[in-house]
Amino acid sequence: MSDALDELGTHIEMKRPDCVLDWDVTHDELNMRVTLANIRPFTEFLKVDPNCRFSSLVDITAVDYPERAKRFDLVYHFLSMYRNHRIRVRVSVREEDMVPSITEAFPAANWFEREVFDMFGILFSGHPDLRRILTDYGFRGYPLRKDFPTTGYTEVRYDEVQKRVVYEPVNLVQEYRQFDFMSPWEGAQYVLPGDEKTEGAK
Repeated sequence: MSDALDELGTHIEMKRPDCVLDWDVTHDELNMRVTLANIRPFTEFLKVDPNCRFSSLVDITAVDYPERAKRFDLVYHFLSMYRNHRIRVRVSVREEDMVPSITEAFPAANWFEREVFDMFGILFSGHPDLRRILTDYGFRGYPLRKDFPTTGYTEVRYDEVQKRVVYEPVNLVQEYRQFDFMSPWEGAQYVLPGDEKTEGAK
């Protein structure tokens, strides 16, 4: 499998040297880092080239590296059912960059790109309907960024007096922030049926 992927990686690099920055084979998967400007023609090439035929888009996600100038790695996963190969394509993206949408070649990218936008705030140019998909319409921030607080910014609850859902800023009491890391079973003073038998056996 590794030899076949090495051959495939060499083939792709020779055919698209304008796109490929570097590549390797790790855990029987081909990994390629490509240029942002060429992500759309590159993915179209992966789909139609007879040696590739990566016709199935499995997933699009991202990884946040806040300390880097190119903060995000946008990661595409493709499967070739014809060749039984997988490829992982990485693109480095600045926070202000617009990433060309690949929805025209891969319609499944529609919701994947919306999810990446919703969770990381990465913008896709040419997307037919780029709006949040998992969070609420008025949601602030991007939950999968490393600098997003684990408690979020807004608390949602149903108010019995107003008879509606209300949004309030998160207000944590100090006790909530203290953790003893104790299992809920530790220190419990329950007497369960059958426990008395162990007492009698001592």
